[in-house]
Amino acid sequence: MTRTERKVVCSPEVFDMPENVSFFRNHTEVDARSGARPTWAITVLASVLIFTTVVDVLGNLLVIIAVLRNRKLRNVGNMFVVSLAFADLVVAFYPYPLVLYAIFHDGWSLGETQCMVSGFLMGLSVIGSIFNITGIAINRYCYICHSFSYDKFYSYRNTLLLVAFIWLLTLLAIIPNFFVGSLQYDPRVYSCTFAQAVSTSYTITVVVIHFIVPIAVVTFCYLRIWILVIQVRRKVKSEVRPRIKPSDMRNFITMFVVFVLFAICWGPLNLIGLAVAIDPETVAPRIPEWLFVVSYFMAYFNSCLNAIIYGLLNQNFRKEYKRIIMSMWMPGLFIQETSRGGTEALKSRPSPGPGLNNNEHAKGETV
Repeated sequence: MTRTERKVVCSPEVFDMPENVSFFRNHTEVDARSGARPTWAITVLASVLIFTTVVDVLGNLLVIIAVLRNRKLRNVGNMFVVSLAFADLVVAFYPYPLVLYAIFHDGWSLGETQCMVSGFLMGLSVIGSIFNITGIAINRYCYICHSFSYDKFYSYRNTLLLVAFIWLLTLLAIIPNFFVGSLQYDPRVYSCTFAQAVSTSYTITVVVIHFIVPIAVVTFCYLRIWILVIQVRRKVKSEVRPRIKPSDMRNFITMFVVFVLFAICWGPLNLIGLAVAIDPETVAPRIPEWLFVVSYFMAYFNSCLNAIIYGLLNQNFRKEYKRIIMSMWMPGLFIQETSRGGTEALKSRPSPGPGLNNNEHAKGETV
C-alpha cells in the first residue's frame, strides 16, 4: 500500500463527496506516482509546526505571567489579552503535538476519540481567538470613543463577565459540529479539523458567523477609532493641551496589528472554505492542494504571533519579558521585580475633556 493510499484509508469520510475525491486526486497524482509526499514538504510542515508550538507556548506564557506580575499591565483591558493568550495556548498543548505525530507517522493512528478531542480544541482555540479579538476591539472603541461611560461599563466585575460570556459563546459555536459530523481527519493537513465539504449550508454559516461578522465588527471599531484620532490630531494644533497620549496610540496600534495579522493568516482558509461551499463542483478541483495546505499552516502559525507583537510594540511587555527571563537565571529577582514594573495604585479616573481625552487610567496601560 502506497503512502498516498494510506492517507485515503485513514479518513474515507473526508472524501465522501465526489468533488473532494477529484480535488484530492487532481493535485496528488504526481506524488502518487512516486508513492509519497516529498520529504522536503514534510520537513517544512513539521519545522513550521514545531517552531509555532514552541513560540506559542513560551510567548503566551510570558504574556500571561507578565500581566499577572506587573500592576501596570494588570487592568481590565488586558483581561481580554490574557484570554486571547489562553486561546492560543490551547492548540499548542494538545492539537499541535497530535498533528506532528500524524506528520511523522503519515496518518492518524490515535483513534476516533483523540481525533474528536483534538478537533474540538482546535475549534475552541480559533473561535475563542476571533471572539476575544472582537472583544478587544470593542473595548478599545469604548475606551477611546466613549470614554465618559468606559469605567462604568468596563468595571473588573463586568469585564470578567464579558470574558466568561465570550467563552460561553465559543462553546455554543462548537457544539453543532458534533451533530453535523464536521470534525474529521484531513490527511492533506494531518489534522482532525473542520471538514468544509460535509454541509454546504453549515460551512457558509460557520464562515459568516465565526469570521466575516467578527471581522466586520472589528473593522468598524478600528475604523471609528482611526477617524476620531485623525480628527483630534487636526484640532489639537489649536489647543493648549494635547488630547491623546502617545501610549494610548501605541497600545491601539498594537492591537490593530494583532487584528490585521489574524485576518491575513486566517483569511485565505476561510475564503477557500466559503468558495468551495458555494460552488463545490466548480471551485474545489481548481484549488491546488499546496494552496489549501499553506492556508492551513498560515492559520496555525498565527497562534504564536501575538506575544511577539506585544514584545515588539509595547514597551511595558518588552521590559516585563526581560524581567521574567532574567528571573529564570536569578530566581531572587522574581520576587523583587514582581511589582516594580507597575506600582501605581488604583485611582479614580479624571473627568475626560471634549473629544479624545488622555484616558489616564490608574488601572494601568492596556496593550
